[in-house]
Amino acid sequence: MNLNLPVQGAGLGLRRSFMDSPAISDPLRQPDFFEIAPENWMGMGGRYAEQLQDFTRKHPFVCHGLSLSIGDSRPLDMNFLGSLRRFLEQHCIACYSEHLSYSGYEGHLYDLLPVPFTQEAVVHVAGRVQKVQDFLGRRIALENVSYYAAPGAEMTELEFLLQVLDKADCDLLLDVNNVFVNAVNHCYDPEAFILALPGRRIAYLHVAGHLVESEDLRVDTHGDDVIDEVWNLLALTYRQFGCLPTLLERDFNIPPVEQLLAEVDHIRQLQSVAGQDRWLLHG
Repeated sequence: MNLNLPVQGAGLGLRRSFMDSPAISDPLRQPDFFEIAPENWMGMGGRYAEQLQDFTRKHPFVCHGLSLSIGDSRPLDMNFLGSLRRFLEQHCIACYSEHLSYSGYEGHLYDLLPVPFTQEAVVHVAGRVQKVQDFLGRRIALENVSYYAAPGAEMTELEFLLQVLDKADCDLLLDVNNVFVNAVNHCYDPEAFILALPGRRIAYLHVAGHLVESEDLRVDTHGDDVIDEVWNLLALTYRQFGCLPTLLERDFNIPPVEQLLAEVDHIRQLQSVAGQDRWLLHG
């Protein structure tokens, strides 16, 4: 288990529409931490910038990037990285993560595409991660992404992920929903995938809902409630690695904040049960 966790408890992805909600400000109900995509806030002024500064002074924050394109073949965007570093420092961001994917090819593609599972890609991605970490002056975390095809694969998704983490010497943002989605779509055991991960590298977790296209096809949308199978996989993760900080993602079909906070509370309940179980086992 990673003993230098950036945050604790159960978190929620922060949207601008949430910031005026009384429920978000209620000390008895508010999330333990928040996550934002820095690209959606960097360079912003006015009321929203002031609100964000107020929020980041009062609450722990993590950032989950969208456009670093760590698997890209183009040079890293150093202007973007400079702006990102200033933003992370200004708001005392506890952790910065990105997707183990690429999002550009002669321009931004507005999608997250999987990096080929090859040895060449391992070396390429790891080198870019090291450059980003050196420039930012901090470790970053890579998220395991959902994917729907793996042409030219020389290894499994798990082997690729483990090699990138080891060679780059970076952390992991473990998306439990993505493990489940990929397991269904590519016919592997999600529990075995989780149990094979290096707990010491896990910075925090994501959990989300997805679209059920058919019994053998799931689409990672962040637009539905978390299903029981994913909750069960999250509980397994806690049993294996301890009560890691966990963030609820919801990007589409946004329900009332109170409904999202009920799912955040469910994360806390699972963490509490897992903590009691581990105490009974080891105490």
